[in-house]
Amino acid sequence: MSSSWGERIRLSIFGQSHSAAVGAVIEGLPAGFRVDMERLDAFMKRRAPGGPLATPRREADRIEFLSGLAGGRLCGSPLCLIIRNADARPGDYSEFRDVPRPGHADYTSAVKYGGFQDASGGGHFSGRLTAPLTAAGGVCLQILEARGIFVGAHLRSVGGVEDRAFDAVSVSRSDFDARLFSPLTVLDAAAGARMAAAIEAARAAGDSLGGVVECAAVGLPAGLGEPMFGGLESGIASLLFGIPAVKGVEFGSGFAAAAMRGSEHNDPFVCEDGAVRTATNHAGGILGGISTGMPLIFRAAFKPTPSIARAQRTLNLRTMQPTELRVKGRHDPCAAVRAVPVVEAAAAVALCDALLPGNYEPLKGAE
Repeated sequence: MSSSWGERIRLSIFGQSHSAAVGAVIEGLPAGFRVDMERLDAFMKRRAPGGPLATPRREADRIEFLSGLAGGRLCGSPLCLIIRNADARPGDYSEFRDVPRPGHADYTSAVKYGGFQDASGGGHFSGRLTAPLTAAGGVCLQILEARGIFVGAHLRSVGGVEDRAFDAVSVSRSDFDARLFSPLTVLDAAAGARMAAAIEAARAAGDSLGGVVECAAVGLPAGLGEPMFGGLESGIASLLFGIPAVKGVEFGSGFAAAAMRGSEHNDPFVCEDGAVRTATNHAGGILGGISTGMPLIFRAAFKPTPSIARAQRTLNLRTMQPTELRVKGRHDPCAAVRAVPVVEAAAAVALCDALLPGNYEPLKGAE
């Protein structure tokens, strides 16, 4: 099924933007691990709607666990969680059954499901479905950290305004701790202020902006991953493309590698403190789908939020006549802003799937 993912662990996402709830089922997580609920709640708040640069939709995004926990620890059965939709307004979207919004899945989902799709807020295609993905990834982040693996992301750019990049060779957990989170997740406060101004200007014009989220994972051992279709890039990218608005993913130097020579792009192997490393990290910490032991670096490109207040050309599917549409409702002027923890979550799920054994293995958090 398209809403399920994984091999060693299995993640399934369910719900619609304006249904009673959205949720996830995660199988294969290590029994005995204690989930820090306060940390998980704080992680969810980073993605939650509301705030000066986000949709005014008000959702607490409180996680309710239905199964999989006993005494605060993972118990080995499927972990099932739901997040209730408390501020749903399905009536805001009734016109889009006949008049599809440009840039949305209104038309394609209508064709796919014969008109029986839930059109409210994009239904199962909505960014609201990133809430359970974030919750599942938040648990996986804690499992990774118990093994000395840390994942962090920031807004690399918004509308062409750039933040400082992670150092591909020496990025560390301290770089994650030094990030700013209000109102944007950035490394440089001045860049964040320019990004915020650009987003506000776009919103004032009835428009939106796209952005790039850069993510790193540190502490990964060498040798993690598989060749061909089981590579780390494949696993991470497949989850990232499940995030609405993601239109591009690159690892290491990414598309810039196409303009480089082999002598520039190849990362020389060196020995540091008895460990094999590379002097540069154009590969982004992955060779042949397998981790090198260097920081894993990738970037995800987010398109501008397609729901905008400006008039757009579209088609009335009932009359097949051209028409003009102004999208009402509550929408993020830049989807990339709240997507930073979602990208971290997607990476964490993929890394857990590559790392975890099929049976129980004691962890630091499972004393």
